[in-house]
Amino acid sequence: MEEVKIDHKNIFYPPGGILIWILIFLELITFGMALLALAYYAKQSPEEFHESRLLLNPVYGTINTIFLLTSGYFMAKSVGFYKKNELKKTNQYLKLTMIGGLLFLILKSVEYWMKIEHGYTMGYDTFFSFYWMLTLFHVIHVVVGLVILVSVYFGINKKDSDTKLEDVEASAAFWHMCDLIWLILFPMLYLIL
Repeated sequence: MEEVKIDHKNIFYPPGGILIWILIFLELITFGMALLALAYYAKQSPEEFHESRLLLNPVYGTINTIFLLTSGYFMAKSVGFYKKNELKKTNQYLKLTMIGGLLFLILKSVEYWMKIEHGYTMGYDTFFSFYWMLTLFHVIHVVVGLVILVSVYFGINKKDSDTKLEDVEASAAFWHMCDLIWLILFPMLYLIL
């Protein structure tokens, strides 16, 4: 396999193809509407939201932010190495990307367990209804992202691989969407309200 050539002058070729970007924009619009609703209800009950926010652990949120941002960096490196046809390095960075995602899920699970133990479930108050809805929706995206990354990893390593650059870029775009959504959720839930 030779180095991958891309026609960067073609404005109709976003990384990963147009379909993944349509999906990403739809997902961002969905999260955006939920965040607007969160902000609206926070204005209606500022004391409740502030007191509930103080029940969250910003250290967990910060560590999870580091996990996802580092993972996103590794994903970008993986795409770069794939474009240079350096499959060994592509695989190494893809593994590191997946480890970052798994670490995020493990820490989020610990955090969820602690919230449930203290009774801060979906029905506790309006803030925690939003907390659970938004973070669980994000967790689902991280799980889907990991499934996509595993698929790309095995596709790349398959004999006579038919994995294309567009596949690797699409998986990276989806993964970076997970990063972006968390970068908005983290301050909204853990720091601002």
